[in-house]
Amino acid sequence: MTTFQELGVREDLLRAIAELGYESPMPIQEKVIPHLLNEDSDVVGLAQTGTGKTAAFGLPTLQRVDTTSKATQAIILDPTRELCMQTCNDLNDYAKYIDGLRILPVYGGSSIEVQIRALRKGVQIIVATPGRLLDLIKRGEVNLENVNTVILDEADEMLNMGFVDDINNILEHVPENRKMLMFSATMPPEIAGIAKNYMHNPQEYVIGTRNEGSANVRHIYYMVRANDKYLALKRICDYLPRVYGIIFCRTRASAQEIATNLMEDGYDADALHGDLSQAQRDAVMKKFRERNLQLLVATDVAARGLDVDDLTHIISYSLPDDNAVYNHRSGRTGRAGKTGVSIAIIHSRERNKLRDIEKHIGKEFERCEVPKPNAIIEKQLFNLADRLENVEVKEDDIAEYMPQVLKKLSWLDSEDLLKRMLSLEFNRLLEYYQDAPELDYVPEKEKAKKREKVKYDKSRNDHDKDCRTAEPGYERVFINAGKADGFFAPTLIELLNKNTHGERVDLGRIDLLTNYSLFDVKEGDAKRVVKALKNADFFGKRIYAEVASLDKNYADETEGTELKLNRKDRRRMQFGAKERHSGRRSSRKEFRDERDERRTRRDNERGFKKGGEKRGKKERHGNFDKFKKKK
Repeated sequence: MTTFQELGVREDLLRAIAELGYESPMPIQEKVIPHLLNEDSDVVGLAQTGTGKTAAFGLPTLQRVDTTSKATQAIILDPTRELCMQTCNDLNDYAKYIDGLRILPVYGGSSIEVQIRALRKGVQIIVATPGRLLDLIKRGEVNLENVNTVILDEADEMLNMGFVDDINNILEHVPENRKMLMFSATMPPEIAGIAKNYMHNPQEYVIGTRNEGSANVRHIYYMVRANDKYLALKRICDYLPRVYGIIFCRTRASAQEIATNLMEDGYDADALHGDLSQAQRDAVMKKFRERNLQLLVATDVAARGLDVDDLTHIISYSLPDDNAVYNHRSGRTGRAGKTGVSIAIIHSRERNKLRDIEKHIGKEFERCEVPKPNAIIEKQLFNLADRLENVEVKEDDIAEYMPQVLKKLSWLDSEDLLKRMLSLEFNRLLEYYQDAPELDYVPEKEKAKKREKVKYDKSRNDHDKDCRTAEPGYERVFINAGKADGFFAPTLIELLNKNTHGERVDLGRIDLLTNYSLFDVKEGDAKRVVKALKNADFFGKRIYAEVASLDKNYADETEGTELKLNRKDRRRMQFGAKERHSGRRSSRKEFRDERDERRTRRDNERGFKKGGEKRGKKERHGNFDKFKKKK
């Protein structure tokens, strides 16, 4: 097995990384460290996050620095403040035994004056975000004439954040003979363009396959209806009592909403997005890194560059627009040789998007069922049992309280005591999941239901529709208008809105037949509806309604009573006026009458006289002429 010493790492650096627990180099480190120490060409490293890239470029960069000079000799560009600080902390850990070395993080959101004072004292390595570094260059506070190493960390994320122009401007200020390193999880065309324009015969090192997802990450998905996504998220979190992960959302508003809902429902969660101040973001990240939070709900922009160890799960509440973004999400778990799980919660219209991501990362998603209530409760019970087994018992501290407690509970045997303890912990969970519905969306079942419905609808004939019996809680009403009259469900709704007053009429099943129709209304409303529709007019036809009788043969009574309508009138009856369902206007004629009346009233108010607008204009011009003469 290769060692860091065999790669050429210096003794003081070996001592520091040994204390950090580094035993043997990772694949990207094996390839990059010797090249940077011994070769002249530049380097492009393609590897997922968590594969050891910081040490791969950090150790040789520290070894190349001349500590006798205070001039800036290396710049490292990171996409976010969080990653900038993390990289700086890692470099300081590696450089623990190097005297006279100064490393400065430079980023937006903090005092630029403090950073300027530190730069004036002399800094050998600057770890910066592109925007702030460019600002300092323009102010003349950063001199890059002696820079021999330039490193672009997470280059594809900097591209996604719109830093390409800033990077190009910065690279114009560094010497031509510098060594340049670029590390990225993917290689989009714009990044390839930077490599072509600013790098000298770059050597490309690829760990795994281009754009491939991490080998240590399991990719699974749950398919639910769009309205059930949050319920599915809660079930997943309940099924994973020891989850420590990030939930990714598409927008700031949805991230905040989901975080708020989770907190209100008793989960250890908080939000991270662009609407938070820097102080708020720092506070949230501090809680998350210290594991006072189990779940961080974040947008992709806010979470870029977050370096948090030992994440167990990444949950995509909504899939990203860019497939490469999913790669960055999932790459935050399964790091440093550990395993992780990336979960996607999707609805039926996102299946094609999921297939595109599968092609991009070269891995197949595994479909899982949303956890059932029994499985969730079982998981939670075993988690509680584990906690009881592993809890630290402070004998001395509780000794004085034990006699009273034992006396109080002495009438309970061990089994009763355990049952009561579990009930105390799980009664709320049991009540919440009692009779909980299934959330999985199964396209085959949905299609079967639709086929069954179509089959049922086609099999229904006029005899079935002529059923006089209402559904439970409803009464059946007959009306002497049917499909031959151009009478349809919207027409019935309009007729009821126009003629009934008081409380809204709740409709049930509507059966439209050739010359008449039958419909259900709530119990107690039938007589009111019949009275309201008495002698109502439907395009010249007098409406008659009654509570449906089992004894009458409505087909014989209404035969030959349909209206003889032309195509235009039939269409007017079917679709009605512009405001059909509001009940405010019941026909196009009324709408036109109201419009003409408003126009007439408006013209009268403006002082227009009969004879048209020309006279009104003339009068106004005449008044204007008089006004001019007075002046």
